[in-house]
Amino acid sequence: MLAAVLLFMLSACVDVSRQSPVRRDARVPETYAPSNSSSSNYNRRLSFNQDGTFQISIFEDLHFGENAWDQWGPQQDINSVKVINAVLDSEAPNLVVLNGDLITGENTYLENSTAYLDQIVGPLVSRGLPWASTYGNHDHNFNISGAGLLARERRWPNSLTGNMVAGRNAGVTNYYLPVYAADCARSDCAPELVLWFFDSRGGFYFRERNADGSEVGQPDWVDASVVQWFEATSAALRRRFHRPDGVDASVVQWFEATSAALRRRFHRVIPSLAFVHIPTNASLAVQGSVDAHRQPGINDDVPLAQQAQGWCADGSNGDECVYGGQDEPFMKAVAATPGLIGLFSGHDHGATWCYKWDGPVPGMTVAGNGLNICFGQHSGYGGYGSWIRGARQLRVSSDVLRRHRWEAETWIRTEKGGVVGRVSLNATYGKDWYPATPDDKTYCPTCNYTVITPGPRRR
Repeated sequence: MLAAVLLFMLSACVDVSRQSPVRRDARVPETYAPSNSSSSNYNRRLSFNQDGTFQISIFEDLHFGENAWDQWGPQQDINSVKVINAVLDSEAPNLVVLNGDLITGENTYLENSTAYLDQIVGPLVSRGLPWASTYGNHDHNFNISGAGLLARERRWPNSLTGNMVAGRNAGVTNYYLPVYAADCARSDCAPELVLWFFDSRGGFYFRERNADGSEVGQPDWVDASVVQWFEATSAALRRRFHRPDGVDASVVQWFEATSAALRRRFHRVIPSLAFVHIPTNASLAVQGSVDAHRQPGINDDVPLAQQAQGWCADGSNGDECVYGGQDEPFMKAVAATPGLIGLFSGHDHGATWCYKWDGPVPGMTVAGNGLNICFGQHSGYGGYGSWIRGARQLRVSSDVLRRHRWEAETWIRTEKGGVVGRVSLNATYGKDWYPATPDDKTYCPTCNYTVITPGPRRR
């Protein structure tokens, strides 16, 4: 009954949104109001399909709420909802990842800054799809906070977004989700896959001003406290699930008595994927080597904007700062994580490629270990750029992973239904030849960008 009511509410929400954008007075149409009751689906486990596959659809840089006081702002949001629906009409993911910049926070009012989330997740709730988010630099601003956005998410069924690291410097969306085998019926099954989510922060601190009245900037890299949590938690998961399921107790005793070399040999590596909004400096370092046929994708954002851009090594930021290097601990951690297949980012709307970061790269103090560093696709009509909208798809096979082959299939589904950039992130990726990705553009058909009025004064 609850599912039917929610479906009715969300179908009505689409019609209302065409005429009634979220307004400053926070009088959001009643059909937008999410349920205040807890959902039995909120903490449900993720599992592989019966055929052994698990698919993720990654939407990023949606930028809802941009210029809401102009006609074209709400029109952009309507078109962004169409993109989400179009992609999900063509794909059948097990999980949707909202990989940062869900909302253009600097354009929001305090009283309704997180209400745009309801429009974003409407297509997901109506399909019964679970989702998990990372927050981007535009999701942290004077009138919007990551904590407030997370609270809004948790009012909807199927939100799996978490917060596992406390502290002002950590950000919000730092957590992991295990994915289990389709036939796992026990509570102590070892996960087949682990999904890691990181908050690269950025933007501004919520409701904070400096002595001169200016807003307080927030660092834009994965904090050291989060790196420590990731390293400790990843190691703990490996220790906990250090042996294959079903090994007899006598074998366990033998196993624990063997040498360190044998322990390493039988140590359980759980394959994983990671998501963070702002890419690391490694992506910038390899950008010049991206080849249209070896690493197909759009490569128009030159140079990329990486974590710690505009900061000095001493932690200050200003016009004299170019790059402070504060993302190095995070790069070292992901490069040293066994079984980590790929790190997926957004932020740079004109980048949609994947690159196998293998070995040292000029200008870098951290050497890659074969980790695939990937961008998705600009999904929303908000934000800069007119590259065709879409969403990266990511599919893994439990059969392949169990053979200790850390591989994934990935492609981009565009808003027009096409597929571009289909590649196999396998041992030979970077050497294999693929068709180049066309640099197509799309435009908001009902947006009159000749009318741009000043935004509201911040209170």
